[in-house]
Amino acid sequence: MTTKPNDRHASVDPEIAVILAQSPLDLSTLNDESLPVHRTGLMSTPRPELSDRVERIDHQVPEKDGEPALAIRVHRPKEIDETRGCLYWIHGGGLVMGSYEMEDARFDRWCQLFGIVGVAIEYRLAPETPYPGPIEDCYRGLAWVHENAGELGIDPERIGIGGASAGGGLAASLALLARDRGKYDIAYQLLIYPMLDDRQCTPSSTWEVPVWPPSANHYGWTAYLGEAKGSPDVSPYASAARAENLANLPPALVTVGSVDGFVDEDIDFALRLNQAGVATELHVYPGGPHGFDSMAPNSFVSVRARRDMEEWLGHQVGADKPT
Repeated sequence: MTTKPNDRHASVDPEIAVILAQSPLDLSTLNDESLPVHRTGLMSTPRPELSDRVERIDHQVPEKDGEPALAIRVHRPKEIDETRGCLYWIHGGGLVMGSYEMEDARFDRWCQLFGIVGVAIEYRLAPETPYPGPIEDCYRGLAWVHENAGELGIDPERIGIGGASAGGGLAASLALLARDRGKYDIAYQLLIYPMLDDRQCTPSSTWEVPVWPPSANHYGWTAYLGEAKGSPDVSPYASAARAENLANLPPALVTVGSVDGFVDEDIDFALRLNQAGVATELHVYPGGPHGFDSMAPNSFVSVRARRDMEEWLGHQVGADKPT
């Protein structure tokens, strides 16, 4: 069997490799024609059963300046009535797939574990809605949380943001946008294997890796940016790695697997945050491909990643460390 020079499949953690071998997921075929099938497949993936200890209520971010209303889901632990901190979350899916419904299980756990309010935004997807639509949707959702904080039982000084994959990239861009517009404060940013750089110019961005290979990454960025992808004119609010100034951003956690095409851009972004004076923690997990923690949650590497993430998040929200 011939292996391509950039093929990194053999570097995947053995526990995770077993799960990957059983998965029908193949995003190497992602294009305009196959996108509807992949969208359906992603949303039909079985999800954990939810508890009855977290209240989930859908709201509407009102239409504004001709832009449509957006769905936004608020998760709140039922036994807590007082004002709490909030984590505003942006789902993944390569900018072209996914839904806020994917985050129900995440907040079913975190709302109980930390006593926080979780909010997930249903931003519009590319290619139907290219940049700047999705990031402006995310900003409108953040504004809605701040403006309705009292009604939602949220402390506006304790609102953090986060996301995984494309959601992590949008969260990083949202932190930049909020800083520069100067209207809404963000307490921290949780960036899980974030999709940060449209240029695909790092060594790892060329690797043939599981889950999200270079061809899928190229499609996602092109759907979002069109012909501007890779050009000098792309805004950091579209591709956060483009930002020249990373100072005065909220504390950050960046996590990524070593067999993820994003590993180089994520490490570089974390280093630059640190160099800009931003309190930044970086974790690179050996053998982890893109999405490893959700794909193989019981693997040793995933358990470590979840522990590290939740210890960091617990510190940010002022909760005890999880057990």
